[in-house]
Amino acid sequence: MRDKYSTMIKDFEELGLRISDKQLEQFNTYYEMLVDTNKVMNLTAITEFEDVCKLHFVDSVSAAKYFDFSKEEYSLVDIGTGAGFPGIPLKIMFPNLKVTLLDSLNKRLNFLNDVIDKLDLNSEGYIHTLHGRAEDFSMAKEGSLRETFDIAVSRAVANMATLSEYCLPYVKVGGKFIAFKSEKASEELQNAKGALHLLGGKLSDCQEFMLPDSDISRTICIVDKIEKTSKKYPRKAGIPSKQPLQ
Repeated sequence: MRDKYSTMIKDFEELGLRISDKQLEQFNTYYEMLVDTNKVMNLTAITEFEDVCKLHFVDSVSAAKYFDFSKEEYSLVDIGTGAGFPGIPLKIMFPNLKVTLLDSLNKRLNFLNDVIDKLDLNSEGYIHTLHGRAEDFSMAKEGSLRETFDIAVSRAVANMATLSEYCLPYVKVGGKFIAFKSEKASEELQNAKGALHLLGGKLSDCQEFMLPDSDISRTICIVDKIEKTSKKYPRKAGIPSKQPLQ
């Protein structure tokens, strides 16, 4: 198993992470389930073994280079998780995390529930799925998940202002929103300054880097939640993407 995953093990080591045999088995099972299910359901355009390892698994845990997920039993919500990225790789590497995987497509969540069961990811610190749009559970209403999480993460494809409006309402004051961006995001972050201020956030760190042993650029943006988010946000479905906050 270690020979098969030698490149990924080396990549993780470059991120400062050591991976156990159990975790390797979990990643291997996850990979097999992903590519098998992808034959009948569109989960990912990336299916080659080495590409999945680097572009999904390594990429999903790359934020650990800049934030210590192992420090506490953080509650974490993955907004728009899709096929489980970055939430499931983070849970595999940091079993202490209490993870909620939020997605709007029920059939993807059915797949993720199968993965959770097969990998026995609930053995340490729970992980569960939640069906709905990002704004469904963060409106200022009784029983919502508004401002209940230590960390919100997202690898969803959206500009930083839009993504912040979907994610920051979930984060409690003192918590963090960690955005995984696939390109250099300096201009995007500049345009999102007003949005972050309106939503109660403040950019605390932005790290541009290359995925280990590649020419693939990534940016990790870490936003501190310094004030409660106004009850005006998030706006109704579709508006944050069509009319990003300025």
